[in-house]
Amino acid sequence: MSKTWEHYQGAAHHHEEAGYQLKKAAKYHETEEHEKAAHHAYLAHGHAQHAVLHQVAAAKLNVERWDGLATPGPGLTADKKTAA
Repeated sequence: MSKTWEHYQGAAHHHEEAGYQLKKAAKYHETEEHEKAAHHAYLAHGHAQHAVLHQVAAAKLNVERWDGLATPGPGLTADKKTAA
């Protein structure tokens, strides 16, 4: 499995965990158990942050992989001068 795919999988996992923790936080908030609600909101935030880190790492790997492979299309060459 490629590193990019691993990062996408990691991001998906952490997004799922963040959603789960937010649901638990909402449940505790409804029952006015504020300390438990705050704890689960904190965990959800941590998972969301971790997911973002995985997404950034995957994006960097994509850029590194595809950076030199793209060729400009017709009319988009870098050495073409525009008419003034």
